[in-house]
Amino acid sequence: MEVVICESAEEIGRHVADVFAAVLRGPAPVIGLATGSSPLVAYQELIRRHREDGLSFAGTTAFLLDEYVGLPAGHPESYAAVIRRELTEHVDIDPADVHSPDGGAADLPAECARYDAAIGAAGGVHVQLLGIGTDGHIGFNEPMSSLSSRTRPKTLTQQTRDDNARFFGSVDEVPRHVLTQGLGTIGTARHLVMVATGTAKAEAVAAAVEGPLSARCPASILQWHQHATVFVDEAAASELEFADYYRHALAHKPEWQGF
Repeated sequence: MEVVICESAEEIGRHVADVFAAVLRGPAPVIGLATGSSPLVAYQELIRRHREDGLSFAGTTAFLLDEYVGLPAGHPESYAAVIRRELTEHVDIDPADVHSPDGGAADLPAECARYDAAIGAAGGVHVQLLGIGTDGHIGFNEPMSSLSSRTRPKTLTQQTRDDNARFFGSVDEVPRHVLTQGLGTIGTARHLVMVATGTAKAEAVAAAVEGPLSARCPASILQWHQHATVFVDEAAASELEFADYYRHALAHKPEWQGF
């Protein structure tokens, strides 16, 4: 795992865009997209590069991490709608190539199995973007999720519902259930990229990066991955015991070695 401490969210966005741009220039790119506040600056930078530098998403397949269960079709806070609004409608990706779990499916376990199979059929995800919750969740894998879990229905904790209430009129409008890629599914991606900003995420970041590999902190699964990069600002890095080492390693990183 590589931890990169940045001066600002904008710097994080540039680094993440660099990682995605390298994949997008390769053959048949498959990207994993996350919603929430943390990825927004990266998406804005990717949109800018598409408009100003000609970065193309043509021929790209995208998979979302998760989706709420039971929201009406077209609800503005469904993650399918959010990712269109925040990224895909602003670039040249074919909407038919942007996939999300169907939270309105009649048979939710079958829908989860279908979604996992679709990721496999696409050849797997080249780079998966992740945020992290204040309790250490990634996707909607709440604490005590199985480290080998696959895409499945999950019940949200009250903390997660409270955290997401800002996107709805009230916490009562936040669904209690979701479909989410499991930690095992997420781990099949070739490169995991996690982003976090602000002091509210500092404790979770420290647990994920330097704590034990444990279902108590689902994001700690990144420690087990062969290619994981964590981009944080100074505030989100404030609880890291080895922050000086991460800065030292980055300062002396060979020029040929990218993220």
